[in-house]
Amino acid sequence: MEAVLLCSKVVPRATSLEENRKFSFRHLNKHLKCNSLRADSRNTPLLRSFEAIQSPSSWRFSPFPVRTGSWVPPRCSISSSTVSDSDNPFLSQFRTFSFGSVVKKVRDLKVKPMDVVKLTLLLSILTVAAKKVVNLVLDPFFWMYFSWTWLFWPWFIAVGLAGYGIYCFRKHWLGEANAFEQLGIVTSVFTWLTLVPPAYFNGYLEGWPYVFFLAYHYFFFFNVSVRKRLYGDYYARTHDPKWDVNTPLWSRILFGVGIMVGHWLAAFEGPELHRLPGGWANVGIWILIVITMLMHYDSTLYLARYSEKVVVPTAVVQFGPYRWVRHPIYASTMLLFAAYCTALRAPLSLLFLLAVCLVYYNKKAKLEEELMVESFGQSYSDYADKVRHKFIPFVY
Repeated sequence: MEAVLLCSKVVPRATSLEENRKFSFRHLNKHLKCNSLRADSRNTPLLRSFEAIQSPSSWRFSPFPVRTGSWVPPRCSISSSTVSDSDNPFLSQFRTFSFGSVVKKVRDLKVKPMDVVKLTLLLSILTVAAKKVVNLVLDPFFWMYFSWTWLFWPWFIAVGLAGYGIYCFRKHWLGEANAFEQLGIVTSVFTWLTLVPPAYFNGYLEGWPYVFFLAYHYFFFFNVSVRKRLYGDYYARTHDPKWDVNTPLWSRILFGVGIMVGHWLAAFEGPELHRLPGGWANVGIWILIVITMLMHYDSTLYLARYSEKVVVPTAVVQFGPYRWVRHPIYASTMLLFAAYCTALRAPLSLLFLLAVCLVYYNKKAKLEEELMVESFGQSYSDYADKVRHKFIPFVY
């Protein structure tokens, strides 16, 4: 009962107040506050007194002597003080916020409308790209692996290798790439030729793509292995630049794009990797790979024996594979691509790759033969009349 009376907002009309103080008995009288009780008066059956507290000086009219430590702090009070919105530190920050202030700040930054459009477009592209990346990373079909070893081969590693290959190619173009960076170039290229396409269309890798990934490395490093055999290191020597026969840049770019498209078409055209027939057919493909490797190696080695610094020829080579075709190195490259398409059972892609190679190598071989005739004259003309086929024995 005491607690109810102490904490009530309305003073009972029947309560007699000491010293006949005048109080307002209107509802919710906010200028009344509960007077503190002595600790020894908690068991008093009735409330002894109420005190209207208007100022700190009114404490001297208290009917009880004040003793240190004998007062219990009041547990409830009604205060007429209120906190306005202007005193709120959070809302005060937005008090001066208006559209005009925003426009003024934009004018101070000297931002043009076109800059706003560009920034908005950039933010939109970044938002969409970030959303796409997150969705791809969280997509379970995003991941690829080698089923033989359960070694995971995620897409972002393939993309990372491509970026590193482009970086190394730029250094190679400037003549600053070391041996490891040159290896990074060919590794990134062969990854996107032999591993990424079948993994994309099958969801995993096994068998022939893995074999050809290693075979491509071995095949295209015969030149440096010959340098190691002749000079003891892997680096090219300085030579007369007239022997660096190259077609125009646009034709080389088209050739590279055609080779990449042909390998992707082979992965798309062929059946699923686990459906590829085995048995004696695989033995035939292995024989084809061995023939390709031996042909390329012998062609490079015979050419190096009759060349200075493995680049500048000193005589017309008529031995080894040069007895059957005039350009056996190019022929072995086409044979390697043909073996890849044969392993994946992609005949249409094989024809496409052969057409791309014939168009490009025919143009390059023509420039080389003109240079050979200029350097060796009738000797090379007699050799060309003797060996009539450029790339494919008894065919072309």
